[in-house]
Amino acid sequence: MGEGLRDGELRRRIVGLAVPALGTLAVEPLYVLVDTAIVGRLGTPQLAGLAIASTVLLTVVSLASALEYGITPDVAYAHGAGEPGRARQVSADGLSMAVLVGVPLGAVVAVLARPLAALLGGRGEVLDAAATYLRIAALGLPFVLIAYVGHGVMRGLGSLRRPLVVVLVANVVNVVLELIAVYGLHLGVAGSAWSTTIVQAGAALAFLAILAPHTARIRPAWSRLRPMFVSGGHFAVRSLAMFAVWNTATFVAAHTDTPTLAAHQVLTQLFMFLSLGLDALAIPAQMLVAGALGAGDAGRARLVGRLCTRLSLWCAGGLAVILAVTSPWAGGLFSHDGAVRHRLVGGLLILAVMQFPGAVAFALDGALIGAEDERWLAGRAVRNIAAYAPLALLTLAIPRLGLVGLWGAQLSWMLLRAWVNHRRWRSLAGAGFRRGGSTPAVPG
Repeated sequence: MGEGLRDGELRRRIVGLAVPALGTLAVEPLYVLVDTAIVGRLGTPQLAGLAIASTVLLTVVSLASALEYGITPDVAYAHGAGEPGRARQVSADGLSMAVLVGVPLGAVVAVLARPLAALLGGRGEVLDAAATYLRIAALGLPFVLIAYVGHGVMRGLGSLRRPLVVVLVANVVNVVLELIAVYGLHLGVAGSAWSTTIVQAGAALAFLAILAPHTARIRPAWSRLRPMFVSGGHFAVRSLAMFAVWNTATFVAAHTDTPTLAAHQVLTQLFMFLSLGLDALAIPAQMLVAGALGAGDAGRARLVGRLCTRLSLWCAGGLAVILAVTSPWAGGLFSHDGAVRHRLVGGLLILAVMQFPGAVAFALDGALIGAEDERWLAGRAVRNIAAYAPLALLTLAIPRLGLVGLWGAQLSWMLLRAWVNHRRWRSLAGAGFRRGGSTPAVPG
């Protein structure tokens, strides 16, 4: 009876954290999804250009999101261990890293915008649209990183309501500004990029205000920043491996035809957006596993992993049903082009199936991050590409496989991610947790 009550209490705590986490996760994907819907009405070349630009941006942002993923368990562990001063220090160091990394990163992307877009297959009008969007959006990268630090710190503290308000306001303002810039001022793709960048700057300022009471007033020091760079390196490798899948898929789509590339852009952004529902349950897993281990309660950490995975699968079922039912007509929301809509039907059905292995993979990603198993996650992410590469290469060789071939390859990849994460978590939970990557190696 006591165990059942503990399960119920923890389940309510997980759901209570997951709901606001769903909003706080929505920062960059929602910006790009809105851009996709609005720019898609300008024409297929513009939508295809956005596909290339957003691929570059999401890759860069993913590399920098190590700040967010690394900070959350550090702050949660410090609070679980009764060390609030250490949590404030982590917050200060995270903000220092956001500036030290974000400013040069934005400058590099702005300068290399056109070559990067060309590398991913952009040509003619598509290349022009992609380069224009990238040059402007690159200015917002430092602001995105500051917001990520804000999310990471507040998640570690278990306080997600104020970040949720920031995200909701930012996205409403983004829609309004973008409609005015694109359709009212007729600025096209450039207007879409400028509106998003302005909103990102405003969100960063809001997070600086929120973090002020939770941030120590200390100077940056290499002795403290170095461990964050090392941990961030593991997350960067993991992110690179995952985005290698999406980037090469964009490359293959670009070398098939423009309608396939445009449809692939819609599917990619839908995947990113829908995965927020699953990732929202990975956030409580990060926070609660790290907090439990900080307090020395390994049993509670194991229970968190199990409950988050179960709830994630229920969420996946709902998303899969929605995708399957709407697949015949949903493409019309993003494009008037019949060729694009036709290609989306099969892709949406594959995306529906992907929700189930994605539920397991995402929930246990969060639990493993909470247990600070980032070194294993990085190495495993590279090896997981083996499940994706054969079908992706076959689609490149046989273009008529098109969107179904590309997204079938990604489904294979997601299935492998779910399986190996499940094996790793069971091994760690069974053998006992040891912080800092010192857990015993596990086959797989």
